[in-house]
Amino acid sequence: MIENKSAIIPTLRYKDAEAAINWLCSAFGFDRHLVVKGANNNIAHAQLNFGNSMIMLSSIVENEYGKLIMTPGAINGINTQAPYIIVDKIDEHYERAVAAGAEIIIEIKDQDYGGRGYTCKDKEGHVWNFGSYNPWMVDH
Repeated sequence: MIENKSAIIPTLRYKDAEAAINWLCSAFGFDRHLVVKGANNNIAHAQLNFGNSMIMLSSIVENEYGKLIMTPGAINGINTQAPYIIVDKIDEHYERAVAAGAEIIIEIKDQDYGGRGYTCKDKEGHVWNFGSYNPWMVDH
């Protein structure tokens, strides 16, 4: 495992990856780590940081890996995975996402198991979970 960094990095595909990068940074507070342009001004590879974590994303392309990954828009808005991201100031984060136009699908609320959180969709339909609950801090 990498010291103080996430060993699991979600990867996503977007129809308009350039717009997605801008929106994810604005709405959710991600920071650009690396953005590599590809053919036809597509995004070949991008890395966005959030604290000590990262996501990777790219434009939709027809290649060996691209044939394995579909966007929610290509499968009637269905998601098969959804990242959970720990946020210290969850109410402020929620307000920022709402102001940027995130589609809130589960309103912000306190959870029985601790913490507070909400679930939303980005502009291309990917589901995101944000919360103050930190499972690393819970003894089982």
